[in-house]
Amino acid sequence: MRRGNDTPISEFLLLGFSEEPALQPLIFGLFLSMYLTTVLGNLLIILAVSSDSHLHTPMYFFLSNLSLVDICFTSTTVPKMLVNNLTQSKVITYEGCITQIYFFLLFAVLDDILLTVMAYDRFLAICHPLHYMVIMNPRLCGLLLLVSWITSGLNSLLQSVMVLQLSFCTDIEITHFYCEMKQVVQLACSDTFLNNMVMYFVTALLCGGPLAGILYSYSKIVSSIRAIPSAQGKYKAFSTCASHLSVVSLFYGTSLGVYLSSAATQSSHSSAAASVMYAVVTPMLNPFIYSLRNKDIKRALRRFYGMAGTKGTIILR
Repeated sequence: MRRGNDTPISEFLLLGFSEEPALQPLIFGLFLSMYLTTVLGNLLIILAVSSDSHLHTPMYFFLSNLSLVDICFTSTTVPKMLVNNLTQSKVITYEGCITQIYFFLLFAVLDDILLTVMAYDRFLAICHPLHYMVIMNPRLCGLLLLVSWITSGLNSLLQSVMVLQLSFCTDIEITHFYCEMKQVVQLACSDTFLNNMVMYFVTALLCGGPLAGILYSYSKIVSSIRAIPSAQGKYKAFSTCASHLSVVSLFYGTSLGVYLSSAATQSSHSSAAASVMYAVVTPMLNPFIYSLRNKDIKRALRRFYGMAGTKGTIILR
């Protein structure tokens, strides 16, 4: 099968973490447990927010969307890796690889933009509390979400189409557990200068821009909290954004770790292991951070468990 100008391939090989047969059951069990924990944890956040009318606010609206994106983000890569592990196959089709690149970029950038929108939401809530509900009305919330999806979709479409234009020869081994775009581009035997330029420009724009927005929002939040006279008032104000700040730190910390590990080491397997923190562990930990540090979410989850238990008792009777 031929793609682009002259592409004599129909598949790639995902080498994963290790080729040792003895390690495959351990890798399968570890990733299966992390994936199920990610899906269940984020699904509980969505159900808790949707079932509790007290949580029908802008902050929890964006949180439930972040949880949905995290489920989709992890589902882009982990199920294929688990299937390959079970079938003892390393193959991913050319079409499957391009599709994986598209959705990985889509949900990764969506995560980034949603975290920025949530920082803006906390900025308005703490720095402009009297105008918060007027500014963050349902129309604006829906518009911000729509713009996030469109921006992310256009970026992933652009970069995926550019990969489609590349020609590939005989080297089809990707030393990763998913089709990581940078490695796929490096396998091309055609000119990749434009792909690399777009990749670095978009990364700077869609990662650096949101990060600058988050830093600006929190600089204003810190200034406003410092101006609060009482210690109790400062604690209450800070507690409303502590969970979000923890998730932002985890997201950008793991992203930076992946970048530094790939730049500092020539081992692609080490880079793949580092990217697990960003692509799998971070979405898994997000619901724990919000449920453990947020009283409203904990109360909603207890109420949801109570409702589920009551319905179960009624059904049994």
